[in-house]
Amino acid sequence: MASHIVGYPRMGPKRELKFALESFWDGKSSAEDLQKVAADLRFSIWKQMASAGTKYIPSNTFSYYDQVVDTTAMLGAVPPRYNWNGGEIGFDVYFSLARGNASVPAKEMTKWFDTNYHFIVPELGPDIKFSYASHKAVDEYKEAKALGIDTVPVLLGPVSYLLLSKPAKGFEKSFSVLSLIDKILPVYKEVVAELKSAGATWIQFDEPTLVKDLDAHQLQAFTRAYAELESSLAGLDVLIETYFADVPAEAYKTLISLKSVTAYGFDLVRGTKTLDLIQGGFPSGKYLFAGVVDGRNIWANNLASSLSTLQALEDIVGKDKVVVSTSCSLLHTAVDLVYEIKLDQEIKSWLAFAAQKVVEVNALAKALSGQKDEAFFSSNAAALASRKSSPRVTNEAVQKAAAALKGSDHRRATNVNARLDAQQKKLNLPILPTTTTGCFPQTADLRRVRREFKANKLSEEEYVKFITQEIDNVVKLQEEFDIDVLVHGEPERNDMVEYFGEQLSGFSFTANG
Repeated sequence: MASHIVGYPRMGPKRELKFALESFWDGKSSAEDLQKVAADLRFSIWKQMASAGTKYIPSNTFSYYDQVVDTTAMLGAVPPRYNWNGGEIGFDVYFSLARGNASVPAKEMTKWFDTNYHFIVPELGPDIKFSYASHKAVDEYKEAKALGIDTVPVLLGPVSYLLLSKPAKGFEKSFSVLSLIDKILPVYKEVVAELKSAGATWIQFDEPTLVKDLDAHQLQAFTRAYAELESSLAGLDVLIETYFADVPAEAYKTLISLKSVTAYGFDLVRGTKTLDLIQGGFPSGKYLFAGVVDGRNIWANNLASSLSTLQALEDIVGKDKVVVSTSCSLLHTAVDLVYEIKLDQEIKSWLAFAAQKVVEVNALAKALSGQKDEAFFSSNAAALASRKSSPRVTNEAVQKAAAALKGSDHRRATNVNARLDAQQKKLNLPILPTTTTGCFPQTADLRRVRREFKANKLSEEEYVKFITQEIDNVVKLQEEFDIDVLVHGEPERNDMVEYFGEQLSGFSFTANG
């Protein structure tokens, strides 16, 4: 059996890394304390995957901030304003890039493709000098190996790194970041050489930009980069991983033509059309890392359907050439369902967090190799049927009400001018009224009172009295500032989504999700 995980959440099942980072940033704990929490998390993740039977366990998917700023550190691509003078990049420079410091602002942050995860955007100019400035990838590979776990070190691929970058200030219109490809490849070669020396036999390059609509010049950069790396990669099995969407036909042709590559990873959950490309032609003797377990939601996999897909792929690619994988990194899911003690068993049976998805991947891999766990598959089928038919999901009254809606139900009975006149007569607002967005700060006292109320240390009467007083304070403050449209400050809410969801049927909330 062959199974693989693209990546894993780094925050910890109970947000251990979040709390360790905040403590370190506040000066309440040392760098050593932070590193100890990180090392413990990495070990627990690797051990969990190994115990589940995962063959291709990733390393260097852990991050103190994000994988792109990790790559920026690896390449020494630090803008001059951060006053880095060379050498190994430590926490001071690393966190300054990500968060800024007293004298320099952080670099730009943007969304990681269409997820709610963010990354720090690299700024690259024509005069930048790259150097091997962070040995994190090699250090974490060695760390896992010392613990008896052989891993697949993961690097953000050189072309995707450049395509996710932006020209430095002053060069926005005159400079192509792809022109730096020959300058960053020597650093990648150094990293690969160290990984080989440390005993690595596989390496994973994440090249997610291959799912975007790239032009011929951009696709040529992949051909050029991996041809240049070919001699350095000799002796290694090389996986190029893509995710989040279909790989367009031209990108697929470019990808499968790369001579130095042994295996290709595809998101077969969102990338349904990629199946057609694979059926139309797949390189003989190469591995297909089939991402059939969804890395972007918390629902249990349809094991029977995934197994059928995998068997069909095996007929195309060849026996023992299909590796069962996740559609993308599990970074985008909650960590472990075992800590959700408040969810009832029916709902829990419908769910799979990262830890459970690792189990699903390995169950599929065993089934593909003829060792199907019939009880596990039967339990999965029963859970899927339960979710589909449950009145908690399928509410007949809601369905009837929705079906009965008419076009007129979506339109107001009055026009906007009539409503504006009525509003003005009632409120008598000035031409430019002032207001706030609605949410006032959740103070330490407010959080304390809410905790005590949830823990039954405070009566409902006492809690309501405190909330009412908070509202009074907020309204009084706005009146003192002569605000025209008042808000009550929302002191009773815990989170703008969770609070409203808790008032509605059909929603469940996790403790650590």
